[in-house]
Parts: sequence; C-alpha cells; structure tokens
Amino acid sequence: MSSVLIVAEHDGATLNPCTSKTVSCAQSLNADSIDVVVFGDAVDAIAAEAATLNGITRVLTCDRSENSNPLAAIIAPQLAALAKDNSYNYVFGPSTTFGKDLMPRVAALLGTGQISDIMEVVDAQTFKRPIYAGNAIITITAAPDRIIVATVRVASYRAVADDGSASIEATTTSAQLPAHTRYVELKSETGDRPDLQLANVVVSGGRGVGSKENFELLYNLADGIGAGVGASRAAVDAGYVPNDMQVGQTGKIISPDLYIAFGISGAIQHLTGIKDAGTIVAVNKDLDAPIFEVADIGLVGDLFEVIPELGKQLGN
Repeated sequence: MSSVLIVAEHDGATLNPCTSKTVSCAQSLNADSIDVVVFGDAVDAIAAEAATLNGITRVLTCDRSENSNPLAAIIAPQLAALAKDNSYNYVFGPSTTFGKDLMPRVAALLGTGQISDIMEVVDAQTFKRPIYAGNAIITITAAPDRIIVATVRVASYRAVADDGSASIEATTTSAQLPAHTRYVELKSETGDRPDLQLANVVVSGGRGVGSKENFELLYNLADGIGAGVGASRAAVDAGYVPNDMQVGQTGKIISPDLYIAFGISGAIQHLTGIKDAGTIVAVNKDLDAPIFEVADIGLVGDLFEVIPELGKQLGN
C-alpha cells in the first residue's frame, strides 16, 4: 500500500491552481491513495474546493490560529509529523516560492533528502528533473527505505479536472511549534494582476525597457489584456521592478499559453523560465538577439513604438 500526502497552497480564501498540478504529478505514481492537507485558520471553503480535485482520496484540514499565515517554520513540523505518524510514502509540494521554502524543512525533519522540481515520474522510486538551467535532464532514483519528499515543477503538468468528491476530515498533530518565527505583514506590488506563475498570458520586460517609469507601458498593456507582468534578471538588477517579478533560473518558472517579451535579449538563464510556454512572442531592436532563436513569433522593432501600436490594435 502506497500513499501520497500533498500540501495545499492557498491565499486564505481560494486554492492555488498549483495544488491541482501537483495532484496531476502524484497520479503518475499509481499510489493507492492521494491525500491533500490544508493548513490554515477557518479553511472550510478551501477544503471544499480541494475536495473537488479529481483523483484524491481525502482532504485533511489542520485548522488552528497559528496556521493563519503560511509560515514555513510553523507548517513544516506539522506536515512532517502528519507524514510520519500516518506512514505516508510520499510528501509532495509545488515548486513555487511557498513550496521551495517549506519542503526542504520537511525533508530535514524527516531525516531524508529532497527531490526538487520533478518534471516526470518514471516509476515509484525514479524521477526526472532539470539541471544546468534546464539544458539537461537528470534521472534520480530514491532510496526505497525512506519517505520521498519532493517539489513538483508545476509548469510541467496540467491541472486535474475539478469533478471529484473526496471526503473532508479534520486532523491534528502533536508537533511542537517553534517560537522563533512570527508573521509581520505581506507586501505585494502586483495589485489585481494575475499571479505570474498562474497567468495564461504574461507580458515581460528586460533591460531594453530602460527604466522603472517605462515599465508603466507594460503594466498598461497587461492590464488591458488581463495578463501577468514579468521581467528578466537584468531589469530586476537595474531596479526597474521588484525581484518577485523575475522570470528565469533564479526567478520563477512559468508556463503561460502566451509569453510576450519586450526588450529581453534571451540569456539562457531567462529562457529556462519560459521553456514550457505555449507561444513565445519576442520584440527586440537587435536582429541577433538570442531570444529570436526560441520565439515562435519575432518582431525586430522599437518596443516604445510597438507597445502603443499594439495597444491601439487591441482597443486599449
């Protein structure tokens, strides 16, 4: 009997779609059961949403005031205790900012290593993951006598259907919570725009945008088409945008249906973050920019002329 425990990511009100994609990966294991655990405070609505994910057996709720904010230091000991006490064979989380913070702690508490960025399940103990900025794929075989803790490269999976009807059960753990970490506040500069890792359309800018003020052109275009906004590391390092907008090897790995890059040369580290995008459109003044080698549609032109014209054509 094999069982999988997946930690749900949510914002306190709705379930993050990356949880559904993590379930999709777990289904490849052909395990006997797949459970999803929701940590939070007053999580009934989120648990009900999770229960609709196709293929899961149960939704477990760990509802307590200490879990009102997603602090990895607080959730990790509870998740580790839940996995150990119930003899789960696998503990999976999404390879998002949340998952990358949480899952290594869980692995350490369980006395095992972590497998990062699973992009393919070969069999019950064997997995594939990208290395060298996505330029190579390595096959990893986990030890059969240890629990497998891993993050899932959600850009490599499609969400499961939402036609399930799993049972919902409250659970508790005996884990002792640390007192060295506390929640202060959350600051976000993305406003009402779609989450960068979940958006179907992403507009992104690089060093060629020129300044923080010029990024307003991209924001206006994105708002007009309901897109998320990203940036290259060069734009982040130049101070044009905050680092939570960075796309690439050291930023976020995304898989939108449409990715539009303005003034991005196409360094290999950036291209790693968009390998799973559906259609890539590149606008750059440099005919020899590397991004044109991977773009489905390329336009050699000045972004300061292209963006306003594109906005007119879209009726913005």
